[in-house]
Amino acid sequence: MEPTAAQRATLAAICNTFIPGDETGLPSAADLGAVKTILTILGRNPREADRKQFATLLDLWDTRAFGALTGTGFRRFSTLPQAQREAALLRLADSRLAPLRAVFQALKQASLLAYNVTPGPTGTNPLWERIGYPAPTGPAPDAATPELKPQRFTRPTTLDCDVVVVGSGAGGGTAAAVLARAGLDVVVLERGDYYDDKDFGDGELAALTTLYAAGPATTAEGQLTLVAGSCLGGGTVVNWSTSLPVPDRVRAEWADLGVPQFAGDEFGTALDVVSERIGVTRAKSPISARDGILERGARALGWDVDTLPRNVGDACDAAIECGRCGYGCRLGAKQSATKTWLRDAAEHGARLVVDADVRTVTVKAGRAESVSARTSDGVEITVRARAVVVAAGAVQTPALLRRSGLRNPNIGRHLRLHPAAAVFGVFEDEIRPWEGALQARISRHHADLDGNGFGVIYETGPVHPGLATGFMNWRGARQHRDAMLEFARTTSIGVITRDRDPGTVTVDRSGEPVVKYRLSDYDAGHLHTGIVGAATMLEAAGAQRIYSGHQAGISFTPGADGSLAQFEAACERAGYGPGRCSMGALHIMGSARMGGTAEQSATDPDGATWDVGNIVVADGSCLPTAPGVNPMVTIEAIGYMNATRLAAELT
Repeated sequence: MEPTAAQRATLAAICNTFIPGDETGLPSAADLGAVKTILTILGRNPREADRKQFATLLDLWDTRAFGALTGTGFRRFSTLPQAQREAALLRLADSRLAPLRAVFQALKQASLLAYNVTPGPTGTNPLWERIGYPAPTGPAPDAATPELKPQRFTRPTTLDCDVVVVGSGAGGGTAAAVLARAGLDVVVLERGDYYDDKDFGDGELAALTTLYAAGPATTAEGQLTLVAGSCLGGGTVVNWSTSLPVPDRVRAEWADLGVPQFAGDEFGTALDVVSERIGVTRAKSPISARDGILERGARALGWDVDTLPRNVGDACDAAIECGRCGYGCRLGAKQSATKTWLRDAAEHGARLVVDADVRTVTVKAGRAESVSARTSDGVEITVRARAVVVAAGAVQTPALLRRSGLRNPNIGRHLRLHPAAAVFGVFEDEIRPWEGALQARISRHHADLDGNGFGVIYETGPVHPGLATGFMNWRGARQHRDAMLEFARTTSIGVITRDRDPGTVTVDRSGEPVVKYRLSDYDAGHLHTGIVGAATMLEAAGAQRIYSGHQAGISFTPGADGSLAQFEAACERAGYGPGRCSMGALHIMGSARMGGTAEQSATDPDGATWDVGNIVVADGSCLPTAPGVNPMVTIEAIGYMNATRLAAELT
């Protein structure tokens, strides 16, 4: 997107309303360079419709007509003083109309994220200095030389193989290793690039623009922010290393949906093999300051708390370095797909190709014959194969199947997102929430709220200034500044909901995915219980002030101003509709789920699509329902199981 001068000026005015700077030396958003950051991030979005909508919004924003919509009395936004600009934004935030709230949330998220991750003209952000957050370190001086040597094509290319694997993350990387070990000729196509130890350490902004998916950034209604990896190794490069197997109760549920092996030895063996290969251990989960707060609060209440297993090696410090690993592990300790499965695949002859965005699978006479991809420069790549494994993630996999002409109505349905929210606690002592083992403790106290296995789990995670904005509210520039200045003494408890009710993935006219998801009243009730539960733990752990991500600005100071009961009532009144409470989806699943019949699922018990038998899905799309735990190990086990079945068929 190349904006006009007027559009840039409008965007600067909006950003400066959210963050105007202050008299102590914090610069305004525009002076820091946040406008450029927003345009860089937006420019990565492959969906042209989103870019056009944003340009139209900027064109309308500073008009008198739009002033009437925001309640400024036909006055142009640029002519208003700061207080009235803030009031105009808050009228959008508090609107009864969900689309207007979605506009506010998009602008808030863009402005706050850009400000908090932008290094600024000097290479460091003055906010970081004020809160003690370290500037990017750059790569570790002794970082290992990258082991993999993927191909990049600069001219039209046609390849032939036995199996082409689309996607290289938890499912695709595992499937590629299984198939290559079976003696099959395998080509792996990854739309992102290859990054390894020597590429990590340049901070949040660099990671967000290289390691994470460019879009869609949110669900269509603005209900949740979507977060997914997009590089060689996919989400396994950036996830928080939590390595939980799917609970037995959920395995039985999946078996009842027509996939009996989920409850049997075949899938159990796959889980064991995966855990062994990626080095799952409980020995590298020492308690951090933020996990200590979760544990202290849970134990004070008599709630369960357990140590989380993680897939890391001996090099993991589980301290300062580990807290950065959501943006790539500088030490090479995280046992991602690039360190394990893709290395295995390459050692057995698999060809890895990066910068290859697969657009279609060519199907003739009911069989897949080839896939067509293009590079970021528009170079065409064709791969002919006996079978196609689709493992592009639960947003891109159904989009690819739809673009390729598959018509099963369940493709894109049954989407689960594990809606996640956070409750923040401010403490007397410094916590430095960006440090410590990525995740080391879990409480399952509310994991089964309905007797059917649906509820919430509680975890913490490393909270960086940019990441935090996705779960925070904004009630004015000064309020937000004060919250950020307390950041080193602040931690959050994450609430992850096992959602019963699904969303969908469709495609727009250009073939790009559109994610639609509204949190049902049923699941919202469970999330609300989790919000209150997290606040209860923070209070029991000694927090001085507690606040949620509700845009209404709900908080209380234990023993001084408000109470937990008042907090609970205020959260319930505010609700959980689009724009009401900041939420994210870090686990995207189920959009091409496995099942026993074509009437209830997109893929059969082998993971093959009902439409085309030699297209096999092997990623998070396959999950029949939400697992209720971090899904990496489960996805890898499904990739292992489905690829093992495919290898037996082809050899």
